Amino acid sequence: MQKKLSKIVSLFILVCLAISLVSCGSAEKTGKYEFKYWNECSALNNLKDYVEDVTDEKSKDFIPVADRIAVFDMDGTLYGELFPTYLEYLLFAYRALDDKNFQADEETKEVARTIRASAETGSFPSDMPMKHALGQAKVFAGMTVNEFLNYVKEFLKQTPAGFTGMTYGEAFYLPMIEVLDYLQKNQFKTYIVSGSDRFICRALASEPCNIPYEQIIGMDVKLESDGQDGKDSLDYQFVAGDKVIRTDSLLIKNLKTNKVLQITQEICKQPVLSFGNSSGDTSMHVFSVTDNKYRSQAYMLIANDEVRDYGNAEKAEKLGEQWKASGFNVISMKDDWKTIYGDKVIKTK
Repeated sequence: MQKKLSKIVSLFILVCLAISLVSCGSAEKTGKYEFKYWNECSALNNLKDYVEDVTDEKSKDFIPVADRIAVFDMDGTLYGELFPTYLEYLLFAYRALDDKNFQADEETKEVARTIRASAETGSFPSDMPMKHALGQAKVFAGMTVNEFLNYVKEFLKQTPAGFTGMTYGEAFYLPMIEVLDYLQKNQFKTYIVSGSDRFICRALASEPCNIPYEQIIGMDVKLESDGQDGKDSLDYQFVAGDKVIRTDSLLIKNLKTNKVLQITQEICKQPVLSFGNSSGDTSMHVFSVTDNKYRSQAYMLIANDEVRDYGNAEKAEKLGEQWKASGFNVISMKDDWKTIYGDKVIKTK
């Protein structure tokens, strides 16, 4: 009986080892990947050719797993720049104007009103990114990190203006979620590098994008202990019972060259793939593809779909030519994607 049991245990161990070996062997290369949400297009073909090349140990362009870094902007790249404007603008306006449990000052309310009015026309004052960033820091000051994350998650349950069939929390570009999945299966470490508040991005994108909190970089406000009472952090000792809270002090608006600096600060490696959709991402792209010891690529989405989303075809096509001239691959939402948010989601305006 003991010999029989020993044989069964040995067989079990061998089976486990075999499964482990198969898993290890398949981790490096995924083989064929089915892109359900993409049409046949040059952008996708370029990406697949690239990934197949740099993950092939026999290729001169092989990139070790440790250096397979891919960075993604969020709004307009992974996630809808929803009608009528960015999610974080809508969240700020809601907090300043509609939240019955919060009273904003008149200056903050005016910024929120300007955002809503500008969103309807599609034309924002040039100083709005910083005005919004400063205003957002102010209206959520005093919240603990978890309170803020929960506040955002609650807001994400609302239905976006201009759509039916999804919530804010579901408004991701399904083709780009496939790109993330494809890269992750090929052992790329994927990061979100956004101009939006880091904690908004964490609450929104971590689970759908399969990206842990520590790989999400964004706009930052200063944090402090609720027991500091104005003292400098170097002069205050954190004690049991203290909580980390948001302050009204903006640390960084993570756009343009700030994206490059934040990538360097937090990742300390040059990305080999970069995905974006606007001039705010150009610096990140240039940083990724310039003087890189590895083969590298950059991709720009253009919002030219006026049927399934609130794109502007004329503006987008001009931008597409500009991005191509810069050496970036261009992804056309209208031509390259079979769906954007899913077939059940309908544009209503």
